[in-house]
Parts: sequence; structure tokens; C-alpha cells
Amino acid sequence: MLSTTSRTTLNRGRQRARTDRDDLYAVLDAGLICHLGVVAGGAPMVVPTGYGRIGDTLYIHGSTGAASLRAGRSGGEVCVTVTHLDGIVLARSVFHHSVNYRSAMIYGVPRLVDDPEEHLAGLRAITEQLAPGQWAATRPPTRKELAATAVLALSLEEASVKVRQGPPVDDEEDYALPIWAGVLPLRTTWGDPEPDPAMAGDVEVPPHIASRTITIR
Repeated sequence: MLSTTSRTTLNRGRQRARTDRDDLYAVLDAGLICHLGVVAGGAPMVVPTGYGRIGDTLYIHGSTGAASLRAGRSGGEVCVTVTHLDGIVLARSVFHHSVNYRSAMIYGVPRLVDDPEEHLAGLRAITEQLAPGQWAATRPPTRKELAATAVLALSLEEASVKVRQGPPVDDEEDYALPIWAGVLPLRTTWGDPEPDPAMAGDVEVPPHIASRTITIR
């Protein structure tokens, strides 16, 4: 089960809460980008970035000089969110317009990963989240590159999941109005791979890239 802290217990739209930890995994594993919220220099900062998950740990990386990473590893709390927009919900009244979505929110104090093996595993998880199979198909990072890359590990202990699906919910008296209502589904798909013009020789698109034509759901 997911945590039931004051920050992860929904006060509004409680019927949209998901309490199973597998629902959290599903939202995270289907995503590509998270938003990392930190307080840097006394001001809030929200940064989009790649991430990866290993078990109940979320990994985020960036330059060792990045303000968001410096703030995240300073011992303060952070908030990470992942959201999937699945459709626009058009109701009979403007008040009841909404969106269908799946979202996750994680709170916690991240730790800087200093163990070399975990550092590498975290980077691999982030790479594989964006492009499964890519880690084994590319040159591994050098010592210099690893030294320039910070990896933060955030426990998934305190997290919440909220989901809305389905048609609009209008006031009872509005259902008789001659107004179109329903859902405009939104789906994100991969386009054809675009080769780098500077690529050496005639290199075919690898199978793990060519096969990524399925819809992100």
C-alpha cells in the first residue's frame, strides 16, 4: 500500500486516489520525464528531467554544477511529480470541464549516490527509462564523465497517485441540454528515427530503436 501521510492523503477528489503501490510503479514506468521541485537560493524551482526506477528508489541525474541538483543533495526535502495527460474532458458546462490523467507525487529527502556501482546502476536505469536497450548499445561513461554527473536517489516511501478516467460528470439538469459532451483522447506516439548527419558510415537503426513505434499509454 502507498503511504498515508498528511501530504499524500487526498483532500479533494478522494475517489481518484490510488492506494496500491503497483499503481505508482505503473505511472512511473510509463513516463519519460519527471518534474523535480526544490528550493534553491530561497526560491522554489521546478525542473523537468529524466529519471529511472529500481525497486522503491527513484534516480535523477544532472551536472554536478546544476543548481537543482545542488539543492536536492543539500539535505532539504524535494517533491517529484510525473503526469500523463490522457484526454480533454468536454462537459456541457464550462465548470465541469476536466482532463483524464494519471499522476504520481513523491516527497522525500534525496541522497547523493556516492557508491560507484549504484551510481552506474542509477545512470543505466535513467537511460533505459528513456530508451530501453540503449545502455548496452552505446559507449559506457568514462571516469571523467561519471565524476561530472551527480545522481540523486529518492525513496518512494512517501508517494501518492491520482487518476481520472471516463466521461464528463455534469449537473443532472444539464444532461438534457443539446450540447456535445465527451472526451478528446490524447495519445503520444514515436515518429520515424532521424539519423544524426554526422554519423560515421552507413549505420542501420538498431532493433531496440526501430521497434519503438508503439503508443505510450
